[in-house]
Amino acid sequence: MAKTTIACAQIDCRIGDVESNRAKVIDRIREAAAREAKLVILPECAITGYAFDSLEEAAQFAEPIDGPTAESVARACSETGVYAIVGFIEKDGSRYFNAAMLAGPGGVIGSYRKIHMPYMGADRFLTPGDRPFEVFDLPIGKIGILICYDVSFPEAARTLKLMGAALIALPTNWPPGARRGPDFVINARALENHVNFVATNRVGTERGWPFIGRSKVVDYNGDTLGEASGDSEQMLVAEIDFDEANKNRIVNSPGAYEIDRLADRRPELYGLISAPVKRSRTAS
Repeated sequence: MAKTTIACAQIDCRIGDVESNRAKVIDRIREAAAREAKLVILPECAITGYAFDSLEEAAQFAEPIDGPTAESVARACSETGVYAIVGFIEKDGSRYFNAAMLAGPGGVIGSYRKIHMPYMGADRFLTPGDRPFEVFDLPIGKIGILICYDVSFPEAARTLKLMGAALIALPTNWPPGARRGPDFVINARALENHVNFVATNRVGTERGWPFIGRSKVVDYNGDTLGEASGDSEQMLVAEIDFDEANKNRIVNSPGAYEIDRLADRRPELYGLISAPVKRSRTAS
């Protein structure tokens, strides 16, 4: 099977300006299609912005998964034949989630709700994700979604790989303190799971928080295929191989040097990983 072209739309957005942000997202979907991408990934909270000061403020800009933004994104995907992953704040009854919607030519497919919540920005007030990890089986390949801080937890990426993901998409809002994400973590997650890993960050400054850009595409060997700069809006385009990411047995020297990071696991010895720990968080 030929390689698949994917795109990271590294953008700036205005906090609370849903209409302007939505228009920019639609423009980037069309640009990705013009560059022959089959999948385009937008940043975390691309529709809403992130640095809210309260739940009440953030809730004003939240939408359900069948809201106007999802409708606009789905229409653009239908018109262009592209799949898109877009960060937004999802409203579900009285609860609000940091989420990423997935849409394609046939409409809205679903959403992922961020599971691991750092004490910063809107995540201080939003509800942690309440659904199990999910792999979306698309015509282009099997895709899992994480959001920003989720990548700091190796169990999350490993779970998606065990579920069959050949690509993990990471919409993110990396500030300067998160520079080790593009420096080290994305490549490590790709290598240790033999999975393509694509991170899309934003740029610009929001209420004193600068964002570092550096969107990144890494292949299943942990090799960087492309990285955006840290100071401007841009479209990062790269080709990835879904099929090779599914070939988990790596043969460096037949019969002498072969590894399989799934088959070689010893889960019977990993019980401590899933043991609950007492949460303690104090705001300073």
